[in-house]
Amino acid sequence: MTKTRSSASDEAFDSGKSERTALPLERQHMPTDYAISLAAYTGRGTDHATRIPDDRGPGQSMRGFESTYQNIIDYIVRITYKIWEDRDVEYIRDTYSDTSRVYDDYGLQLGCEKIIADTHHTTGAYSDIQLIADEIIWAGNDEVGYHTSHRTLIRGTNDGDSKYGPATNKRIDVLVIANCVVLENEIFLEHVLYNNSSMLLQLGHNLDEVVATLAASPPSGWPRDTAVWDGLRNAASPEKPLSVLSPITGFDVDRFARENFDRLWNRRDYDALSANYDANLAFQGPTNRAFSGVKPYQEFLSSIVTAFPDLELQVDEVYWMGNDKDGYLSSERWSATGTHSGAGIYGAPTNRSIEIWGITQHKFVNGRIVAEWMLFNELDLMMQLATGGN
Repeated sequence: MTKTRSSASDEAFDSGKSERTALPLERQHMPTDYAISLAAYTGRGTDHATRIPDDRGPGQSMRGFESTYQNIIDYIVRITYKIWEDRDVEYIRDTYSDTSRVYDDYGLQLGCEKIIADTHHTTGAYSDIQLIADEIIWAGNDEVGYHTSHRTLIRGTNDGDSKYGPATNKRIDVLVIANCVVLENEIFLEHVLYNNSSMLLQLGHNLDEVVATLAASPPSGWPRDTAVWDGLRNAASPEKPLSVLSPITGFDVDRFARENFDRLWNRRDYDALSANYDANLAFQGPTNRAFSGVKPYQEFLSSIVTAFPDLELQVDEVYWMGNDKDGYLSSERWSATGTHSGAGIYGAPTNRSIEIWGITQHKFVNGRIVAEWMLFNELDLMMQLATGGN
């Protein structure tokens, strides 16, 4: 099903080709076990663990996908490896639609040609780059669309020039979370966050200097306008939360996640930490934040809301896999607005309005969060504060 085309992304959007609309997930779309999961696929934790297995796992309905793919985990893992490590960058034309919409740290990127150009740029800057799947949370099917939250570790040596400057020959180990919606072999919607601030520090750059340079010559999509911000928040979002549309008794991931975000971020109710989190919480977040325990997690939350006292957060999408016995893995996409009227980690107050958006993954055991991975647009946030952008 190879497609031949060479048009730029804006031409693809002007060509009259229809754009897909991501439909919100329903409760019935959430996998209730881990038969199709990254751990089962790679044999993680066993003596036969491998990144790209010969056994592709259980079959799954994959209408419109290339016949080589056995299930959605197989698809995500293999296309990532093929594009990045086999260096078949042009294969992006077969796995992203002409009219794909990718919301990244800086704004909205339109069409697969922009993705191809960016990927060539990155592989040129890191000749030994690896994208290692750390987790894939999925839901949906081949009718409503497969939704995947792909947590990835990017590793490589910066032995080529990049948009951030000359080669440093330093190695990076960077967390990425990409939430995609895919139908018929094509990703048509993606929300992706790179831990860019961490990467720049690992490369030896000064963040303030990089922010000033980027603000003077902004990357594609920056600053985002109101329409892009609204599109970012609303894409694939349900009209009402599933916990409202289809309530259930017992543990409900949707209700738990939404109430937990509201208590911690909007109401600053840190009693939620002892109620909802394991005391030995493992956390990994933006700009080299990694720690264990709820106390440093509370300090992290406080540092953000101190800088933005009027911060107002909304949860845009929640999906999950698992069950009460085996535990759950969840993906939550969220966004927030506020005013930089407090001193702290971002310096003296600028009184500028800001937009933050993030993706969080949780691991639940016995109804409590034991691990959290979170990224948000921190480098973009620093650019907003420096320039008043967005």
